[in-house]
Amino acid sequence: MERYGITVPLATAGPLAQQQEIISSLPDLGYTDAWSSESFATDGFTPLALTSVWAPQLRLGVAIAPVFTRGPALLAQTAASLAQAAPGRFVLGIGTSSDVIVERWNATAFDRPWHRVRDTIRFLRSALAGEKVTGDYETFSVKGFRLAALPPEPVPILVAALRPGMLKLAASEGDGAILNWLSATDAGRVSEIVREVNPDAEIVARLFVCPTADADTARAVGRRSMAAYVNVPVYKAFHQWLGRSDVLGKHWELWDAGDRAGALEAIPDEVVDDIIIWGSPDTCREKVARYVDNGVTTPMLALTCPPGVSELEAVAELAQR
Repeated sequence: MERYGITVPLATAGPLAQQQEIISSLPDLGYTDAWSSESFATDGFTPLALTSVWAPQLRLGVAIAPVFTRGPALLAQTAASLAQAAPGRFVLGIGTSSDVIVERWNATAFDRPWHRVRDTIRFLRSALAGEKVTGDYETFSVKGFRLAALPPEPVPILVAALRPGMLKLAASEGDGAILNWLSATDAGRVSEIVREVNPDAEIVARLFVCPTADADTARAVGRRSMAAYVNVPVYKAFHQWLGRSDVLGKHWELWDAGDRAGALEAIPDEVVDDIIIWGSPDTCREKVARYVDNGVTTPMLALTCPPGVSELEAVAELAQR
């Protein structure tokens, strides 16, 4: 694989200040990319700023910065600052995030998400190019902003996308798409939509890896991880669109009724096995390769280690061979 990424910081490797050694080792292990996330732990940019110094060989990406939780100008400033810290090595991933993160946690209306992403891309293109921006977009207005600290090279903008509307936007106005919580077969379907609009689009996929060959353990970890996402409205709609209404219908019914234990048990093994990568290191690498065969250009591992499995050891064992 030309690109092979991993999500940073590592969940069980201690505070950010204690992760320098493992992050510095990533290039020698065969990783080419470090991608952050932003939900309820670290923000999306601080871990990448540290990684830019600790592992200057790596390409850095944020997956993703929500377009609702930062103002347009602040988002441009933050992206430009990181692009200066890692010249030519930074990729900005933006997206709607979810109504849970935007409304419940950040007290901001989750209003017209497709339009907000489109408007943000258009603003960022102008701002990151050094233009003075004054304009009324459909979802916000900017008056007289000019970025004084420009990125030394153009910053690729990728868009977190689930269903056709956002996937086509990612391809037409962005430089590609960031995928999440889908199977290798799903990746083929989604990638086709992107490539129909832009054959050269980059497609990044965060792939959840449970590094154990114990099926019961992997499925238990996978069910808990999946439940946290597939009940968020945007992801529920995504999996309904993918055709999982029948296989996940009982899970959603029990979840909505408050029966969390029953809901977890109602997620079929085959759904977990499709979406969670688990097995020996070689088996996991083979499963990652299926995503690449189905159109993903940059697989991005996200480790979900069960108790007793060292995340530090898993990083080394799952590296490219």
